[in-house]
Amino acid sequence: MAACDFNMCFIFTFPGWEGTAHDSRIFLQALRKQELKFPHPPPGKYYLVDSGYPQMAGFLGPYRGERYHLPDFRRGNHQVSGKKEIFNHAHSSLRSVIERTFGV
Repeated sequence: MAACDFNMCFIFTFPGWEGTAHDSRIFLQALRKQELKFPHPPPGKYYLVDSGYPQMAGFLGPYRGERYHLPDFRRGNHQVSGKKEIFNHAHSSLRSVIERTFGV
């Protein structure tokens, strides 16, 4: 598990889990273990998380059952419609920061 800021700098990592461990299990363990010093989001701020993470205060995941991935918006109907799709489109665009951070 890893978290990064918008400057593409990792602010938290939690390595050592097997590849089959579910995201929510790793995340909840990171929150519970005080010695890991997980950097909680400041009041009024949020961390973007993917759909494998639990929905809880301070963490924003995408709406399920709505288009999400950027290629989905490029195929067929290009229009983003409705509040949930607009949010998912923005969420997916912002999520690319973590993808690029891992790439760098």
